[in-house]
Amino acid sequence: MKIHAEAMTLYAVTDRSWLKPGEALEGAVEELLKAGVTCVQLREKETDEEFFLNEALKLKELCSRYQVPLIINDRPDIAQKAGADGVHVGLSDMGIEKARELLGEGFIIGGSAHNVQEALAAQKAGADYIGCGAVFGSRTKKDVTMLQKEELRAICRTVEIPVVAIGGIQEKNIRELSGTGIDGVAVIGALFAAEDKTAAAKKLLELIKRIKGGEG
Repeated sequence: MKIHAEAMTLYAVTDRSWLKPGEALEGAVEELLKAGVTCVQLREKETDEEFFLNEALKLKELCSRYQVPLIINDRPDIAQKAGADGVHVGLSDMGIEKARELLGEGFIIGGSAHNVQEALAAQKAGADYIGCGAVFGSRTKKDVTMLQKEELRAICRTVEIPVVAIGGIQEKNIRELSGTGIDGVAVIGALFAAEDKTAAAKKLLELIKRIKGGEG
């Protein structure tokens, strides 16, 4: 296994649209790393390739310093050029098998799933972990399909690789994921939009650890 379940505990997915005026993504990510996030995904949908690569290189150096994996969203080529730890590909993005063919066995490859069938397909294709959602809708994606708690629980029981829940997860609703068997949560707005990112990360980390420990 190239990524352990513990690295999925609090998975921060970047979104620069939440940054304050003058705030650099690198600074926001470092604040979250200091607070204890266990994995970082660089997600850039509106930038050109050169900018994306430069951001990836900066975050790779930063994440390496804190011994936290850096995953690149959608772009295996950027992951390879930046020396990132892996890539996350969605159902409509480059397939898991194609990403593995390009990157080789040394890279972490994450896949997306919205039901048991998709989760099993991602596992069979060679995914190292699965992102499942949207558990509470999404503030960053339109037309998302809601993933019911029962289906999330079924996915966790069925696959043998780590499962991380994503989609609208916040301090006020994270406890609803108790009992599903998830290995962690992927969070965007609740971290990057927070006035106090350190406090937000520490609180979410405390809550997800309780959930994983069966406390709810």
